[in-house]
Amino acid sequence: KPLPNEVSQHFDAVISYDILVDWTQWAGHWSGGHANTFVQLVDGTNIQNFNEKIASLRKTRIPDWEFGTFFVRKFSDGYLYNSYENGVQSGGRILYVQLFTLVGFFILIIACINFINLSTAQATRKMKEVGIKKALGVHRKVLAWRFFQESLLITLLSMLVALVLVVLLLPQFNIITGKQMVLRIDSELFITISGIALLTGILSGSYPALYLSGFNPITILKGNLTTNSTKAYLKEAFIRKGLVIFQFALSVIFIISVFVVNQQIEYAQTKNMGYSRDNVLTFKRPEGFRNHSETFLSQLNSTQGVVNVSNMYFDLLNHIDSNGSFIWEGQEDGYYTFKAPRVGYNFITTMNMELVAGRDYSRDYSNESNAIILNQASVELMNLKEPVVGTLLPHTNGENYEIIGVVKDFHYGSLHNRIDPLFFRFREGGDRIMVRIQAGSEREAIADITDLYKSFYPGFPFSFSFMDDEYQRLYEAESRVATLSTYFMGLTILISCLGLFGLAAFAAERKTKEIGIRKVLGASTLSIINMLTSDFAKTVCIAIMIALPVGYIITDRWLSGFAYQTDIHWMYFVGAGIIALVVACATVILQTIKAAYVNPVTCLRSE
Repeated sequence: KPLPNEVSQHFDAVISYDILVDWTQWAGHWSGGHANTFVQLVDGTNIQNFNEKIASLRKTRIPDWEFGTFFVRKFSDGYLYNSYENGVQSGGRILYVQLFTLVGFFILIIACINFINLSTAQATRKMKEVGIKKALGVHRKVLAWRFFQESLLITLLSMLVALVLVVLLLPQFNIITGKQMVLRIDSELFITISGIALLTGILSGSYPALYLSGFNPITILKGNLTTNSTKAYLKEAFIRKGLVIFQFALSVIFIISVFVVNQQIEYAQTKNMGYSRDNVLTFKRPEGFRNHSETFLSQLNSTQGVVNVSNMYFDLLNHIDSNGSFIWEGQEDGYYTFKAPRVGYNFITTMNMELVAGRDYSRDYSNESNAIILNQASVELMNLKEPVVGTLLPHTNGENYEIIGVVKDFHYGSLHNRIDPLFFRFREGGDRIMVRIQAGSEREAIADITDLYKSFYPGFPFSFSFMDDEYQRLYEAESRVATLSTYFMGLTILISCLGLFGLAAFAAERKTKEIGIRKVLGASTLSIINMLTSDFAKTVCIAIMIALPVGYIITDRWLSGFAYQTDIHWMYFVGAGIIALVVACATVILQTIKAAYVNPVTCLRSE
């Protein structure tokens, strides 16, 4: 039956593995890496004991192989937990799931902070209500439960609104993430969502409930709460400022992170990789037609608009071969595994790599199978003396290989990978074809290449791509992180500013009479605005000072996952601080301007 879209491994047909073994002997060898092995274990199997058994099995089958061991992993963990270091799970896609779970948690915390701040700021409006109820004998627990009910009701309504927004925004989210997710509310999801809503309601309502229900009824009804509870008032103000600092610090960290992530992606996409990806068309030729290799490549090279043609096994971006070690003077380790891509004629020229010395593989030479081209990292590793070109290197397989060239170090794969020692081997049967096309003639060249392909391989579809597009796909995960982080940053700043806007409104309301008196005494509107905004500006500045070092630590740790990374520029931090301060001040000023322009007569009018 057709597999659902959610599966991680899609296929068109299932074929017996024996066919692959007949095609290549290495597919049946214990050290071959042609396929994954799937094992169905008996229920209750001790995984640790099982891993020890298959590890010892490896020793009996391939005793000379010392590069790792065998162990099993749950198939369901394969998609998210797919990165290992020394046999220990060390990352994978699960890191992005954990990252955005943490981001969502912090955004929820910011929303709870807003509720707490606004609820306590409105305390003056609810003082008399609480005082009268307590004077009439209402117990504090009853009052606290009433405030909890208010919090839970708001959270419940928010949850319903959130579900509607998820349904509306999920298609756009699927476009960003490249997934096909749908919202299916089953019992497990319902319990999870309800649990989050309940926890949020309790968390956000706890402080207001305990704070408001603890007012002294006599003090309240006498109307001198503020003067008789200065310590409590200062404590409330301190907690409120602390919460504002926390949420704006998070906002600044988000801004810094977005700057750095976007800069690293731009750095990866524009960095000189040591070869040219532009106008390089690549496709895979059908396997089993290697006898046609030379004729096909020759005619392809003669096609109008084609500058150069070469081929290789696998490709430079996702997978290149490795090979056993050479023997050189001063070698410390007995065995070193080199990266060793197998390439055809004119590969260095086609990819516009820079030769430091020597030459490319050419049809002008008869025996290229024992010729190798080193990169600079290999020369440094083996400490080869000049002239390097022409040197014979003994291999552990007993053959001697002649160095015909040295290529400048280049990046293969993504910038997550370091440049390791590497040498090229000549093999003309590679199925991956690279065609450099003259700029401006892409359309005509592709049409001619398609016709040539169909004439050599009738019945096989011609599927091609451009190398620069394939390179961009190496950073799909990072690009998605950058896009989602930008949305989360905007949401965080918006929620933080909504809370600040509300606090500014209540601060202005509390100082209504003070504003009236100042205006009567000749204070200007600008001085009133400055009085109302300066306190908030100081609070946001403290948040910025706390966020800057934290943001540096977080982004520096993220960048450590790249072998080659952009610099963390000081402008990112200055820019993040300025953005947060400007947005916060603009939010407060919008509210305080209204209060500053109120008629002083209205401010001073008694109830």
